[in-house]
Amino acid sequence: MSLWNDPERWSALCSGEACPICQRSQPLDVVAKFESSWVTMGESAPVRGYVCLVSQTHAVDLHDLPEAAASAFMHDARKVSRAIASLTGAVKMNYEIHGNSIPHLHMHFFPRYRGDQFEGQPINPKLVVQPVYAAGEFERLRDGFVVALASNPA
Repeated sequence: MSLWNDPERWSALCSGEACPICQRSQPLDVVAKFESSWVTMGESAPVRGYVCLVSQTHAVDLHDLPEAAASAFMHDARKVSRAIASLTGAVKMNYEIHGNSIPHLHMHFFPRYRGDQFEGQPINPKLVVQPVYAAGEFERLRDGFVVALASNPA
């Protein structure tokens, strides 16, 4: 059952009152901070190189952001996309914005690779049962990503 079927809970999440990101003052696994967003990257990921961009402004949907904040968020998204694509050698980058469980604007970045588990279909994180990183690989990729972000002006 979706959270939005509980109107009180959904309203509290959407307003920011019960938003876990707002309550913590930032999301988990932050690896970089921009003027308008945070970049998160966790070892438990559906694909190698997965990152998430989280708006610092609480908004449920992209159209809820003021114009300047929306432009800044998309600027940050381009910077993240460029850095992760260049670092991973992905053949394509998939982007997803949902907010069904945490209605705080965030964008998922899924690098796609030839022969990946989901080739020819959307990524389904629930089907990932094994770690996507070998020992030490996540730390190397994360550190390289942070360097690529810092050295890659948008």
